[in-house]
Parts: sequence; structure tokens; C-alpha cells
Amino acid sequence: MGNDATTPLLDRLGRPVEDLRVSVTDRCNLRCRYCMPREVFGPDHAFLERDELLTFEELARLARVFVGLGVRKLRLTGGEPLLRRDLPGLVAQLAPIDGLHDLAMTTNGVLLRRFAQPLAEAGLRRVTVSLDALDDATFRQLADTNAPVGTVLDGIAAAREAGLDPIKVNCVLQRGVNDAQIEELAGWARDTGVTLRFIEFMDVGTTNGWLRDRVVPAAEVAERVGARWPIEPVEPARPGEVAERFRYLDGAGEVGIIASVTRPFCGTCSRARLSAVGELYTCLFAAKGHDLRALLRGGADDAEVAAAVTAVWSARTDRASELRAEAGLTGPRVEMSYIGG
Repeated sequence: MGNDATTPLLDRLGRPVEDLRVSVTDRCNLRCRYCMPREVFGPDHAFLERDELLTFEELARLARVFVGLGVRKLRLTGGEPLLRRDLPGLVAQLAPIDGLHDLAMTTNGVLLRRFAQPLAEAGLRRVTVSLDALDDATFRQLADTNAPVGTVLDGIAAAREAGLDPIKVNCVLQRGVNDAQIEELAGWARDTGVTLRFIEFMDVGTTNGWLRDRVVPAAEVAERVGARWPIEPVEPARPGEVAERFRYLDGAGEVGIIASVTRPFCGTCSRARLSAVGELYTCLFAAKGHDLRALLRGGADDAEVAAAVTAVWSARTDRASELRAEAGLTGPRVEMSYIGG
């Protein structure tokens, strides 16, 4: 297992499974309002117990199964993945998997100074850091934290020193909250040499107070950035790429925009998501997952686990963003913090 799959596993809309996002914990050290608002995830919130979480060996086994079915990119997420004890130990088990082309992690960057070098040495290739503002006041308001934004900026510097390049930075834009910083953030990214990706505010989960009026459309973002520094579109590097990419004409790198609300890309979505307890989610906006942990702990062999994954993916018809109504999605949905966005 692990060689390039000759027959791709396709869902009912012809989409392959190529990317696996693996949540390693549901805990986080920030309380960003669009993800883990403190009034919902407060001191009394019941997070997962340690014995409920998949072990590193279980995670590595599932990763090998998914790679055998066509997954080529694996991304570690949370919650905040750096809160999972000995995360470099997991990376060391995942990095050698034959057939895995890319191993990355999404983090809020607060703990990155401490872990960047050990993660790189263990085999992590890239990091994406969430950063929604450059000034302390807005950053602290958005992340509901006392930590200064400098902690994240220093984490990004540590990732670069460790060789975790190219570094991507994700910024979730909200009208009236941080949209005044579009040009400042783009300029900082150009000067710093990181690839910035602006993300439209999405109605993930049911607790983040999503309103369409707070979405800053991708077209406006591109227009504002392009007015300051001329840009041109870049062809996707591969099918299923979620960010619309733009190249600066002066050669100062790229900027990306993820337009899940105004220009949905469900038709090319090749992402599967695994919760920290081993539930397989086929969409960011799904209500429930499919339990793989019970198979692992019930004695199933790899072929049986692969068959279960195949059954779920081959029946997949998800296209929630394309079906989003003016008022947003309805019904129960998994919270972003639980499956890592």
C-alpha cells in the first residue's frame, strides 16, 4: 500500500479523494469568534478525553489506508494541533509513508517558535498560519486572547528559520472587523515573503454568528489589492486547488483568495476530513461523520478499513456551498474547531 493508485476512488460527482485533513485535538489556546467563541467554548465546555483520541499509531495506519486510496496531501489540524503532546512524534510516523507527496500543518502560530525546528526535523514540510490582523487591538479582539500578535509573527519567523517553506498565511476577512487591513496585510506578506490567502467569512458550524453582510467578496479583495499592486490571475497548479491565485506583476510573489461563499468550488473538492476521534467527514459543512475508530479498535484489518472508506466516499454527493441560500446554510453542522476547517 502507498504506491500511486491506478484506479482513483471517485465520489458520485466524479471527484477523487486526494487531500486528507487530520484533526489531532479539539482543543485550542485561542477563542477566535468565527471558530470557537468563548460563550460556547468556555471553562465548562467538555472537550474530548485523551483516551478518545486516535493514537499516533492509529492515525498513521489510517493515513496509510487513505494514501492507498489516492490521498497525496495530508494536513494536520485541530483545534490547535500544537497542543497535542509530542506532535513531532506523529509527524515522524507520517512522513515516511510511501506515496504521500505533501505533509503540512495549519496552526495559529502561538506555539510555533517552540515547535518549528522539531517538526521540520521530524519530516513536516510546510505550515499554514492563521493571522487575521497585524495590530494587537484587532488581533486580540478577533482571537479573544491576551497574547500579542508578535507571538504569531515570531512563530512565522521560526517556521522560516526551520525551513518550513513556502509559508502560507490565512486571513479570514469580516466586514467592519478587519477588512480595513486588506492592503496592510498584503503589503506585509509581500515584504515578508509569505503567501497570503484571504478567506471569505463562512457559515461553518452554527455558533460563529455568520451574516452574509459580513462577507467581503473575493472580487472586492482582488480589486483593492490590484489597485495598490497590479496583479494577474495564475492558473491552478492542479485540479481541486481551493484558492484563486494572483501573481504580482512586479515579481513580489502571489496572493490568494478563497471564495467559498461568492464563488463556490464544490465541483472540484477532493478533501476528506478526519476528526480527532476517527470520524470521517466528507464536507466541511457536514452534520455528522462516519466512525472509523470502531473499526480500528474492533480488530478490522486494513482491507476492511479501506472498504469502509471507499463505501463512504463513493456515495458522496456533498456540495453545500453551491446550495447555500441567501441567509446561509440551515440545519446542524459540525463546528470548524472539531475538524480543523
